[in-house]
Amino acid sequence: MKKLRIAQISPLIESVPPKKYGGTERVVYYLTEGLVERGHEVTLFASGDSVTSARLIAPVTQSLRLGRKIHSTIIMHMLMLSKVYEEMAGEFDIIHSHLEYLTLPYATRFQTPTVLTMHGRLDVPDYVEMLRRYRSMAWVSISDSQRLPAPEINWAGTVYHGYPESLFTFNPDPKEYFLYLGRFSEEKRPDEAIRLARACKIHLKLAAKIDPADKAYFKTKVEPLLDSPYIEYIGEVDDSRKGELLRNARALLNPIDWPEPFGLVMIEALACGTPVIVRRCGSSPEVITHGLTGFVCDSQLDFIHAIHNIDTISRAACRREFERRFTLGHMVEKYEALYRNVIAAAPARPPTSLSQRSFQLRRHRSNRRQSFRKLLHGYHLP
Repeated sequence: MKKLRIAQISPLIESVPPKKYGGTERVVYYLTEGLVERGHEVTLFASGDSVTSARLIAPVTQSLRLGRKIHSTIIMHMLMLSKVYEEMAGEFDIIHSHLEYLTLPYATRFQTPTVLTMHGRLDVPDYVEMLRRYRSMAWVSISDSQRLPAPEINWAGTVYHGYPESLFTFNPDPKEYFLYLGRFSEEKRPDEAIRLARACKIHLKLAAKIDPADKAYFKTKVEPLLDSPYIEYIGEVDDSRKGELLRNARALLNPIDWPEPFGLVMIEALACGTPVIVRRCGSSPEVITHGLTGFVCDSQLDFIHAIHNIDTISRAACRREFERRFTLGHMVEKYEALYRNVIAAAPARPPTSLSQRSFQLRRHRSNRRQSFRKLLHGYHLP
């Protein structure tokens, strides 16, 4: 089967893979590596501190969260998209963007087909209106529940996230603690996880980062609850520490209270054999099978019952479910098939001679240098 020339466009906020927290960039990393391993010619557009087997094109030397301060992250992403489409689009069979709506003004102007994976929530009126205006684009959801606000647009497919089978170690004999892992944000309800742990008198470890936007929430709603012998505050952790915490936990306590599109932490837990206790919202009923790989809860009493009955869940069954549904191989195969379907459905591109292509590339580069010179005047580029 013909190998594909694929562009992967990652957000610049975190490196690929991220040093610590960063779900989208982590998915981009494993997808890119999986596609390269299958023989495809992949170009990754990401920050310069990324690590990849693909060809790396980096508009910034460091990820924007950890690098030098800049005036506008949007400008840096627009510059990257300009390079992808206006200078290099002819080099690819397909472009896969993980920048969501920022991609649209470019993707609609060029014949190279674009696939857009939506990584965030869609249940916002303005967002739904935008999707409907570009309904013919090839959209990809990361769960079926994510599609519900806009079922009528051109969904090319649903592709669940996946990890290499060897990345997380299965552990049949956990220690005596529960784990909250992710971000300290109100929609993820770490405060409720703490209250449940205190009420049930269980040891709860909290391993999560605090974004600037969530500092007030952490200070007022979470920090006052930390003074308890049942609660252990750890903070943000790297991949190695995260794996250790997950595989040794009796369960992942995940009382999210928003329509989360997927939830990588849930499949990370399953890969370790760790059951998940989660609220019934968003994708959680798609990822967790109630009574088999954890408990899907509707009320506080459900959470309490789940905590007290967590040992009825087979850790081996959790690992088997990960291997059956959420491995890297599953994700790459589904994207491969999706790419080929989108390419086959795209209008045929007229052949372009090498001399024409060279002239077009020179013209695009010259035009971009002129049009962005004024835009970037005064901006400090990392």
